[in-house]
Amino acid sequence: MFNQIAGRYDFLNHLLSFNIDKQWRKVLVRMVGRELESGKKESPGGRILDVATGTGDLAFALSRLKAVSVTGVDIAENMLVVARKKAVKKGAHIEFVQGDSENLPFDTSLYDAVTVAFGVRNFEHLEQGLKEMFRVLKPGGQVYILEFSKPGKRFFSLMYRFYSNAILPLVASVFSRDKAAYHYLPGSIAEFPSGDQMTGIMEVCGYEDCRFRPLTGGIASIYSGRRG
Repeated sequence: MFNQIAGRYDFLNHLLSFNIDKQWRKVLVRMVGRELESGKKESPGGRILDVATGTGDLAFALSRLKAVSVTGVDIAENMLVVARKKAVKKGAHIEFVQGDSENLPFDTSLYDAVTVAFGVRNFEHLEQGLKEMFRVLKPGGQVYILEFSKPGKRFFSLMYRFYSNAILPLVASVFSRDKAAYHYLPGSIAEFPSGDQMTGIMEVCGYEDCRFRPLTGGIASIYSGRRG
């Protein structure tokens, strides 16, 4: 499905979110930057793995942090083709690797930080994907997960559900040949654990100091956890 929509993926993401997704990524990048530049490490910077990187939007934003090396991994090769073209255009030195998020092709304890933006919702087995990200983190390393969540306030929740179930698929169908991809989105959000339920699953997978930060009324959240 993601291979089929790769060519229109960036355009539709920004259109359907009114570009708010760019602001959410900026918040995540600032969180990663603060952690990597903190006094908890001997020197600033480090190695970052962006899982389910898609066309690389988050990876490119992360690459602008000081003294970092960024690798993006995704299972959809067509997405990576777009990401690599963008890297050439931007002059960005990012390695994009095809691989399964639930069986990452990287050594254990390799990365200072692991990030995911709108990707864990698509894992076939959520806990397996979380455990793989835990495995490749260095001890003390942090995971950051940006994902859609369920708004808490009733009125806002009703408006959001109307948009995601009625307006979003309709608009997407005008610009995308694969209507099923954007009908899939609302259902996947509704079924995905959010808030304390998500941090609880992260704790089961071994992460410590798990917390979440709601964004834009809870439409999205950033989850974080540390490998002890």
